[in-house]
Amino acid sequence: MSTYAQLLHDAYVLVGATGTLYAATVAIVAGVCVLARKPQRRRDARATLELLLRQQPRSR
Repeated sequence: MSTYAQLLHDAYVLVGATGTLYAATVAIVAGVCVLARKPQRRRDARATLELLLRQQPRSR
């Protein structure tokens, strides 16, 4: 395998791993958002989720 092909393959693997890690992080934060018992913790998780998904904060 040529050096260029190996570099391209490694880049695809890195992009896939990064995407998987990001999706897992969003899923965990969304779970905390729903399952947290304390309202403050739910608000913090919701704010973090808004940052991760790059959404504008909702007026409360």
